Amino acid sequence: MTATPLPRDPAPLAARLDRAAAWCVLGIPPAMLHAFAVAEALIAIILLLFLARSGLLKDWSWLRRPWVRIALVWWGWAIFCSLPFIREGGIGEGGGRSLVQALVTGRYILFIAALEHVVLADPAIRRWLWAVLAACAAWIGLSALLQAATGRNLGGYPRWGDGELTGPFQKPRAGPPLARLLPVAIIPPIFRVLQAGQDWWRPALAALLAGAAVAVVVLIGQRMPVLLTVLALGVAALFLPRLRLPVLAALALGATLLAASAVVAPPTFFRLVTKFTTQMANWPESNYGQIASRAVAIAQDHPLTGRGFEGFRSGCMQKRYWRGWNYATNPADTGGGALGCNLHPHNMYLQAVTDAGLPGLALYTAMVLAWGLALARGLWRHPAPLRVALFATYVAAFWPLSSSMNAFSIEFGGLTFLLVGFALAEAKAAESK
Repeated sequence: MTATPLPRDPAPLAARLDRAAAWCVLGIPPAMLHAFAVAEALIAIILLLFLARSGLLKDWSWLRRPWVRIALVWWGWAIFCSLPFIREGGIGEGGGRSLVQALVTGRYILFIAALEHVVLADPAIRRWLWAVLAACAAWIGLSALLQAATGRNLGGYPRWGDGELTGPFQKPRAGPPLARLLPVAIIPPIFRVLQAGQDWWRPALAALLAGAAVAVVVLIGQRMPVLLTVLALGVAALFLPRLRLPVLAALALGATLLAASAVVAPPTFFRLVTKFTTQMANWPESNYGQIASRAVAIAQDHPLTGRGFEGFRSGCMQKRYWRGWNYATNPADTGGGALGCNLHPHNMYLQAVTDAGLPGLALYTAMVLAWGLALARGLWRHPAPLRVALFATYVAAFWPLSSSMNAFSIEFGGLTFLLVGFALAEAKAAESK
């Protein structure tokens, strides 16, 4: 009689898959700055490893997480709104691209779930990821300072047209990633400086570090990153009382630098003060106001399903949506006409409603709030500095009044969702203590 072989233990293989995914995630932050295709490939590898592990161990418990269930419903609705039978004349009103983009956006849901459930379960990997994120923040900041001092960055590129610092990039895109990375990079070390003793110089050093971070964002000259950095530091100071004086000092330094820029850096003052106040005073007629009115017009015409994924991109040049804020009383108000067009509506919530209508907006908002509830649980009682920094970054990243890039592009969404997954992993680890 032949003996029945004992089943092999899948745990060692699963552990190897987890280690491989952990190595991949450490390469994602720098890839998201300079090699988007590499970042996409690393995310794809992590997803394959995660699904293989789940199948190997028959561990699908991550599907029971409330935010995962909401996210999957939102994703399903976005796909439904982009299917061929929803619109006449093809796949959605956005064509085949609409359905494809809706389908592949689900990778972010799996990516966040993988980070929370497995990839960042090891505290050592989370420490390494923090170090990589901090290094990326330093890389952007130091590159911007070099460009401010010499007129060019390491690649030889000068300031952008309105005087913005481009940091290590060719184009003015240093501000958005730096605004998301800075709170995570600086809050834990600042808190350690304050916590290590009562020496008189510790608060001064903490204020200097925070002030330097704020100063770099101000010098870069992009308005929304400045505002979101201030918001994130303010949220962190609410949870960590020891941070309040250093944050106030840093904001005072930033305000002083902003005032002085009128003389020492006129392009920065023009963008952050003159141009910003003019836009706010004339917001309906500004580029952002015109883009927003175009998104509202699309949502009014398609309240249930939107125009399918990336519906704003495919619809903004159609004249039936050229309705400005005063269109009801003045039909000549075209909302800027062709000038009111863009690849996306510059706001993730407007993007959600143009993609999938009011139900899509409600589901997307519910997903964001579900993340927030998970991140905030127990945080007030036990405000660990890194958890606070990640929560503050989450608040700033999903602030409803902020202007943003395409919410689901790898350039913007990739880093944002990486930080969400990191924050959820930290929150999950805190729950298990």
